[in-house]
Amino acid sequence: MSELLKVTHLHKEFGKNVVLKDINLTVKKGEVVVIIGPSGCGKSTFLRCLNGLEELQDGVITVDGLPVEANKREITKLRQKIGMVFQSYELFPHMSVLDNIILAPLKVQRRNKEEAVREATELLDKVGLLDKKDYFPRQLSGGQKQRVAIVRALLMHPDILLFDEVTAALDPEMVHEVLETMLALARSGSTMLIVTHEMAFAKAVADRIVFIDKGEIVEETTDVADFFKEPSTPRAKKFLSTFTYE
Repeated sequence: MSELLKVTHLHKEFGKNVVLKDINLTVKKGEVVVIIGPSGCGKSTFLRCLNGLEELQDGVITVDGLPVEANKREITKLRQKIGMVFQSYELFPHMSVLDNIILAPLKVQRRNKEEAVREATELLDKVGLLDKKDYFPRQLSGGQKQRVAIVRALLMHPDILLFDEVTAALDPEMVHEVLETMLALARSGSTMLIVTHEMAFAKAVADRIVFIDKGEIVEETTDVADFFKEPSTPRAKKFLSTFTYE
């Protein structure tokens, strides 16, 4: 697998608060990396840095060899390579499901509308939402909105998909349908970085686990089963002891 994402000596601060310290990470094409750690450890900020939503104090991020820099003219082009699905859906309430999905391909990528609509309906059908294409976001459940957000990201044909705790705002009964959609994406060969507190899902989907605490990568491994059975660091052991994920 070829190297798709490279993060070198990433450092991020908010004022005097250091959020990320010397983060180094390489992700290969087709790899699923799950990022876990306690709340406030910097996981979500890390994803936002990857997508150019946060400026860096130091370090370099490249996607397929192109540097990611916030507030640069090239950021729109780079964001087409990196799709991000947020916890809060970010759907336009005055637009239908279909219009939400095809907006960026039409406006940003100048895609043919007929082709975009055809692909959007195919993707909606895959996630079980074709019958909701003319609905408005207010008519959908949280789980349905999140699946729409995933389809919207997929329609941009990104090289990498970022998922930022996408089930955190959902009722427990809706979590499963979203995780099943993400699991299907992983099995199809998509390159994904996932921030989640769903440990059973992390165990099932990850090619690699990255454990972050206090802005630093404390533990990183491709031995996913062994990590959940017996992590090598005391901090990861303490963290995992608070979950039931068998």
